[in-house]
Amino acid sequence: MILEKLRLEGKVAIITGSGRGLGRAMAVRFAQAGADVVAAARTRKQLDETAEAVRATGRRCLVVPTDVTRSEQVNAMAEATVKEFGRIDILVNNAGGGEESLGKRIEEITDAEWRRGIDTNLSSQFYACRAVLPQMARQNRGKIINVASGYGLRGGKHNYMYACSKGGVIQLTRSVALTYAQNNIQTNCIVPGIFPHNEEMMRFFKGGKFIPIGRPGDDAEIAPLAIFLASELSNHMNGELVVIDGGGLAGGVTPTGVVPQMQS
Repeated sequence: MILEKLRLEGKVAIITGSGRGLGRAMAVRFAQAGADVVAAARTRKQLDETAEAVRATGRRCLVVPTDVTRSEQVNAMAEATVKEFGRIDILVNNAGGGEESLGKRIEEITDAEWRRGIDTNLSSQFYACRAVLPQMARQNRGKIINVASGYGLRGGKHNYMYACSKGGVIQLTRSVALTYAQNNIQTNCIVPGIFPHNEEMMRFFKGGKFIPIGRPGDDAEIAPLAIFLASELSNHMNGELVVIDGGGLAGGVTPTGVVPQMQS
């Protein structure tokens, strides 16, 4: 009975940033759970590889090359989904990333760099929520899963756009959750820790040395959590943050870039 409620048979899931990494892992696992998948990212070649893996499970996959920082492309992604499948059941807002200005002093950051960082990680998720929510409201049913970061809950030295945008994702999650609860739409947020495809963060966190369980996460480990949040078993969860980081936030041992000074 419980396992049956984890199945996503007949559901249609949009997964942004699904060309590689966490997004591809989620796309394949969602398909294995029975969902048809809409794969969205900027790079067509990577999307085609994801689609091949999804179709190997016997499920359908619609490839929609999308720059999630462009609202018109995000709108087109949602429209293409409805045209192909007639519905949108699940949105996973996974696309995002760091920026080249990470580590810069605040006075060195340009307006363009600020906007690019905020648009990549926050505006993109706002655009996608805005694009799918009318359809979900018409269905009186939907699941939205936003992906934030531990940096949405802690500060970081010389870390401005990423930390601010990921903190904004958490507040976006809560606001959407409260607004659309009456439409039977649940919106929750996954807060991942360090995963090996993020080479810069791997270096900063010493390859897992400062993670309490002693290793970074694996891409395949986040997909079961996303499936749970997309399934009927999470129907009473709304506006929640679920951390999956090997105990980093709980342990409080992650490096901050600030060295404490001891007084004699």
